[in-house]
Amino acid sequence: MITGPVRSLDIDSKEECPLQLKSKISPHEATLERVDNLSGAVNDRYRCPADFFDFVLDGQLSSDGGYFRLGPHTTCYGRTSSGDRAPRAESVLQDVLREVKIHEAGLRLPFDPTEIIENLRSERYASSRRMGNIFQCLLRRLYYLLRPLTNLTVRKQIQKFQARNWRKVPFPKWPVDTSVEDICELLLLKSMEAKGVEKVPFVWFWPDGASSCLIMTHDVETEVGRNHCADLMDVDDSLGIKASFQIVPQNRYAVTQDFLESIRNRGFGIAIQDLNHDGRLFDNKEEFLRRIKTINRYGREYGAKGFRAAILYRKPEWYEAFEFAFDMSIPNVAHLDPQRGGCCTVMPYFIGNVLELPVTTIQDYTLFHLLNERSIDLWKAQVEVILEKHGLMSFIVHPDYILEPDTSLVYKGLLGYLRELSANTKIWATLPVEVDSWWRARSRMSVVKSGNSWRIEGDYTGRAVLAFAKNVDGKLVCEPARAPVSV
Repeated sequence: MITGPVRSLDIDSKEECPLQLKSKISPHEATLERVDNLSGAVNDRYRCPADFFDFVLDGQLSSDGGYFRLGPHTTCYGRTSSGDRAPRAESVLQDVLREVKIHEAGLRLPFDPTEIIENLRSERYASSRRMGNIFQCLLRRLYYLLRPLTNLTVRKQIQKFQARNWRKVPFPKWPVDTSVEDICELLLLKSMEAKGVEKVPFVWFWPDGASSCLIMTHDVETEVGRNHCADLMDVDDSLGIKASFQIVPQNRYAVTQDFLESIRNRGFGIAIQDLNHDGRLFDNKEEFLRRIKTINRYGREYGAKGFRAAILYRKPEWYEAFEFAFDMSIPNVAHLDPQRGGCCTVMPYFIGNVLELPVTTIQDYTLFHLLNERSIDLWKAQVEVILEKHGLMSFIVHPDYILEPDTSLVYKGLLGYLRELSANTKIWATLPVEVDSWWRARSRMSVVKSGNSWRIEGDYTGRAVLAFAKNVDGKLVCEPARAPVSV
């Protein structure tokens, strides 16, 4: 856990602090509408000095939402104040970047950035495809009704058929989508241009200046997998990894206190995985509310602060019923999952009071049984993108699916790669519960100027690091401050 007293961090700002915050835009144009929350999602990412982001809406937003572009490579979904919005991501999309204009010390925007970002992170763009979603829901119910009558071979064939057109899905972008990060970076660069500065201070993403974060999670789905947990902990420990085990509390296998203690006593984590793994948790609201009471009770009994839904089914709009601190059920991109979509970000984010730790890499089951891969090449390609954005590398590896020599060897290869990567790049390898503690503490931090210094204020700032976002040849570069920090 992140612990410590309320503190502030100071850094000499003679060279690192050219930023002078100008006055807010005067509301002298009737066509401009200010909304206090316009900059909320962008500021939550960076924790810049107060009032640095100065956004206004350029006109009335449309009543309908749709797809559009922000630059040549970033797809957005939502309302705009001008132009057309396409009903499908594969359509020719209008680029609104030219409508983003500098206005005094701020930006005049044809969209609400917080709304657009929330549409991506909460997968509201996916829910817009109503008829397709209803059809998928009916097929899912039929599949789980017949599932007890099938074997693994039949189930894999059904899953492959369901995912057969995955390569044709244009959005989110495979194999990692960073649309949220791209939107935030562009708006930060534009805001720096509006204020005439080349750099701006913010609270670094991870404690102690780590370049990225790594969490390993193990979803335990069967009795065979449960019996393999001790051996898997041996493998993880041998390569310096502590993982979180997601436990199915009902019907799948016996969950004894001795089993749970065997995980905790070795420094590994425990989270709840669904209720009985039947794939029907989110079928309807009434049944969900009935089940979630039992799931919350298991969370209290197990001392588990985190949750993951079976098969990564999810409805973020229902998460207010959770008594969990964090969830780990939303993939970054879900082309190969039964429920398609994706949150389009590699960073944690809040859904109400629940912190979402997105699944940012492909699951081992999908890699082995749908793509028939026995290498870590895809994992490595995903990690490279995540590292570039200083994001969260979140893995799901099931003890049930790495029992065979070939798959076990692939997993050990992944751990070896991550250990080598950590030796050359400062990565924070930790448990999900620690990420939750850190991200909540960071969300209450702020950067303030005092005399000739910037300082980070908030609770538990002992591991917080001041950083600077810089404009380097038109590209945003973020890095921790090199100057010594005094407390």
